[in-house]
Amino acid sequence: MLDFLAEYGYWGLFLASFLAATVVPLSSEVVFTGLLSAGLDTWMCIAFATIGNTLGGATSYWIGSLGKTEWMRKYFGVREEQIEKMQHRLKGKGALMGFFGFLPIVGEAIIIALGFMRANPWVVVSSMLAGKFLRYVVLGLGVEQVIKMWF
Repeated sequence: MLDFLAEYGYWGLFLASFLAATVVPLSSEVVFTGLLSAGLDTWMCIAFATIGNTLGGATSYWIGSLGKTEWMRKYFGVREEQIEKMQHRLKGKGALMGFFGFLPIVGEAIIIALGFMRANPWVVVSSMLAGKFLRYVVLGLGVEQVIKMWF
């Protein structure tokens, strides 16, 4: 499936990044790295990946804000205990914890929990955007350096 997404260039990366930020088990980093290796522009890849990943995270926030644990358990495989545990950890830390939405595995749980908690959506999305942008900048520039060294 990742090869299929890579065939669509920037838009495939956008879709892979969007899906990876939801509870769909997908790695946007593989598509991102593949496209950079194929010679696509680093900053365009960073932009498409960041926007797609942020919109996917906003979707996770929205799912959390619905407050229907049975939906998340049935359709997305997120256990109620995971949400409660993350809510306990986030209590008192606020919407700025959205910055850590870029983390693998727990990032989606953080964002869903912030949705459950009805944290300020503008602050969540803004901090999430900053974290995801930073992640793709580090990844993109790192991959760019590896490509320059080896190719």
